[in-house]
Amino acid sequence: MAEIPYRFVTDSRVEELIANHADLEAGQETDNVVTIAGRLMLRRVQGKLAFATLDDGSGRIQLFAPSKTTPEFDKFCDLNLGDWVGVTGVVMTTRRGELSVRVDSWVLLAEARRPFPDKWHGITDVDTRYRQRYVDLWVTPEGRQTFLMRSRMMSLTRSFMEHRGFIEVETPIFHPIPGGANAQPFTTHHNALDLDLYLRVAPELYLKRLTVAGFDKVFEIGRVFRNEGLSTRHNPEFTMLELYQAYADYDDIMNLVEELVEHLALELTGSTVLMVGDRELDVARPWRRATMIELIEESIGVTLSLEMSIEELRAVAAEHGVPFKDSFGSGKLILEIYEKTTESALWGPVYVTEYPAEVSPLAREHRNKPGMTERFEAILAGRELCNAFSELVDPDQQRSRFEDQAAQNAGGDAEAMMVDEDYLRALEYGLPPTGGLGIGMDRLAMLLTGATSIRDVVLFPTLRPER
Repeated sequence: MAEIPYRFVTDSRVEELIANHADLEAGQETDNVVTIAGRLMLRRVQGKLAFATLDDGSGRIQLFAPSKTTPEFDKFCDLNLGDWVGVTGVVMTTRRGELSVRVDSWVLLAEARRPFPDKWHGITDVDTRYRQRYVDLWVTPEGRQTFLMRSRMMSLTRSFMEHRGFIEVETPIFHPIPGGANAQPFTTHHNALDLDLYLRVAPELYLKRLTVAGFDKVFEIGRVFRNEGLSTRHNPEFTMLELYQAYADYDDIMNLVEELVEHLALELTGSTVLMVGDRELDVARPWRRATMIELIEESIGVTLSLEMSIEELRAVAAEHGVPFKDSFGSGKLILEIYEKTTESALWGPVYVTEYPAEVSPLAREHRNKPGMTERFEAILAGRELCNAFSELVDPDQQRSRFEDQAAQNAGGDAEAMMVDEDYLRALEYGLPPTGGLGIGMDRLAMLLTGATSIRDVVLFPTLRPER
């Protein structure tokens, strides 16, 4: 192997060269000498001439290597696809008008010891694409664009929040008590404290502590972890945007969500109309608002209510093939019927409102409808994008909800919450009226990029070990 330098200084990017030399005529040579570096993606030798395609991450440009002027011409011709090279030379066009950099000097920067897929075929096996993202991003331009768009989405989201007076914070990933969402946590152990800890399923309870502390607009973009299965919509670790706004309710949060999504769509795609598969989805404001009860009736023609007997609700569930447990109360049965018969068929965008209190342990009771909460989920193209509510502020009610959850947890429901005494203590210091929101940023990226699987928007998704 050739000696690899410790450092190599470039002065140009391919995208800049393409933009600055768009008007060059065929066969024209400039006096612009540049130094670039990247991977060789194509190479062909035609007698005394060698041509290669160099990709520096910003774009691709041809390298033009005549035998008379190219140092160590034979070695240049022996380079492998995937090798990293640094090149210095003049910017020019070939007789066919191909923008090129003439190879006046070159150096090998890294050797690809494994065969690199060629431009035309790439990585055909999907599983290999996910496992070897370090190769996939070179040979699949669409994949690279997806992650560049995701990066910009994150940046735009932060700017959007900061422009509206929110401050960004970081809260613990290790939690002594799992909480903030109904989900099974991952457990780990801290040796020095001899203490079991839980990877956070949501930052919610810590962020609301900060609202108690006087941060009236606060958000966090961070990883959360849920010990659940894998699917096209689920990865056990994912990125969540969570925010809390004092003096606001769930109507205010609805307005914020649709404003954010519309803004991102326009900035990233130039339109509010997104393609999801072969269907269009228009995310322009305002979005429809409909109660869970109304949507169930539209879907299966049955009007449900919390006043119905358990037997009546079980009969509806059984009639529509919805499995249930004897422990399910009325609210849980209604939610199960909705999720199994209605949710996936919703195209939206639609806010599904008025969730039963039984399945909403952190949401405030509806101001006009006993037994329901001021909670919503946004459904776009059959996918849940976010969960939000007017926050429960009463510590006595919160304790009662926690205790109900703890009883379910003790009864075998691994997703149910536990009693968090410190959070209850924080509530006793006073939480003002507050609206809260959690958005799955991976699902938002899927929506904006047109991806059909969450693995297409996560750089390194969780996979079964290779055998």
